[in-house]
Amino acid sequence: MNQSPARRRIPSLDRLLREPPIVALVERYGRRYVTETARAELERIRGGLAKGGEGFDGDAFTEACTRRLARESTGSLRPVFNLTGTVLHTNLGRALLPRAAVEAVVQAMTRPVNLEFDLEDAERGERDAHVEPLIAALTGAEAALVVNNNAAAVYLALNTLAARREVLVSRGELVEIGGSFRIPDIMARAGCRLVEVGTTNRTHLRDYEHAISPRTAALMKVHASNYSVQGFTAAVEEARLAALAHAHELPLIDDLGSGTLVDLGTLGLPHERTPREALAAGADVVTFSADKLLGGPQAGIAVGRRGLIERMRRNPMKRALRVDKMTLAALDAVLRLCRDPDSAKREIPTLAFLTRPAAQIAAQAGRIAPFLHRALGDAIEVAVVEVRSQIGSGSLPVDSIASHALSLTVPGKRRHALAGAIARAFRELPVPVLGRVHDGAFLLDLRCLDREDEFVAQLPQLDPRKIA
Repeated sequence: MNQSPARRRIPSLDRLLREPPIVALVERYGRRYVTETARAELERIRGGLAKGGEGFDGDAFTEACTRRLARESTGSLRPVFNLTGTVLHTNLGRALLPRAAVEAVVQAMTRPVNLEFDLEDAERGERDAHVEPLIAALTGAEAALVVNNNAAAVYLALNTLAARREVLVSRGELVEIGGSFRIPDIMARAGCRLVEVGTTNRTHLRDYEHAISPRTAALMKVHASNYSVQGFTAAVEEARLAALAHAHELPLIDDLGSGTLVDLGTLGLPHERTPREALAAGADVVTFSADKLLGGPQAGIAVGRRGLIERMRRNPMKRALRVDKMTLAALDAVLRLCRDPDSAKREIPTLAFLTRPAAQIAAQAGRIAPFLHRALGDAIEVAVVEVRSQIGSGSLPVDSIASHALSLTVPGKRRHALAGAIARAFRELPVPVLGRVHDGAFLLDLRCLDREDEFVAQLPQLDPRKIA
């Protein structure tokens, strides 16, 4: 078959690999990777010719290969600016780690560590031992263990203490959180039978008492994540629920969801029940997250009576749910900061963001606004506005914090449509900027902006033409 003139003018792959621009790519990315990329690009060009496309262009070929190699060599997990106004944003990785935790993780990643080795007795050790004393001291618990998230901690508690038996839960606490995680589903997977008591808005002690039977294994209390039932409501105080459970020789399991080891009230924030308070009220096993209000790495923590925690530790599923050395190193560093509330507020990013004064945020917005105006031009209005930040990740769902945002709008009938275009332009920056669209404006809540210079430095790369 005779080839078309345009097809015959396409250089061979071997020849292209000897061209200086491609040689430079080989030196950077490796011969095999560049060869595969160049071959794929040549196939794309040949396929385009068959559909009437233009012929081979050396500069365009090199540029296409360079773009493709750069794109495919960059990991999909990228840093972003979280200016959404949600401090603990599940989709953005929740809590940021303090520097002490980062340094501890690097040490654990680059050196052998005594993860499961008792240096004193020269015997095999237990990995939870590195953080259990600290957790116990901070919560008042007899014992503690760590698994890979709070859902795992809930599962392990239920599977260990109530498999093939019944667990009583108030109907108003049958929560569903992000990723379609539902308490009824986790109970089923743990091998328990859920028994709902009370109604959606009102549950009384007698509801639990009437539901207790020889098949009952435990009573359970669940933190209401991401919602609040208000109005004509009733719930049983934890101390009364614990007394009822203990009168029937049953354990009370309390899933706090988001866990804080620092009394948020002392930091000027709304109060959130702590594991120490739950245990003092009579809970026998308390589970909570490490990567929410605690400000640590992703992990789930279970604390409580020693006998029950030890039973959970011996469950074969504990090995499947355990955390690695990096998580333990980070968690240990964060727990040490939590011993002093002042150090925690200063060093743990989550607490620092949550307690940041609104006046400080307003001053930062005032500094940044001129740079935004310069980058975007007169067609887009830039204003500093008062907003309310969310804590996020199911923590204190009805509470918010006063903050300030930069509001970007395009006046006119198309302002709602163009707000989305502005948001897209900010996502396309080298370090994507994520805000939120509200009432025709793109809002950049600055509560979590801790790299101001880096943020401002990339603003000149915004292209206002993409927004019009």
